[in-house]
Amino acid sequence: MTLYDFLSHNALFVVLIIVLVIWLGIFVYLFRLDKKISKLYAETDADKEEVTK
Repeated sequence: MTLYDFLSHNALFVVLIIVLVIWLGIFVYLFRLDKKISKLYAETDADKEEVTK
């Protein structure tokens, strides 16, 4: 049994793997975006504190 035979007989697994990869990509993207936004937010807070001094 080759890999092609396995994938052709188990199409559900192929779909599940593709969906899992897509979800993992979305979570990684959102995690990185959150870190960047948090960094920018911290920088703007520091700038606001400098202005008020």
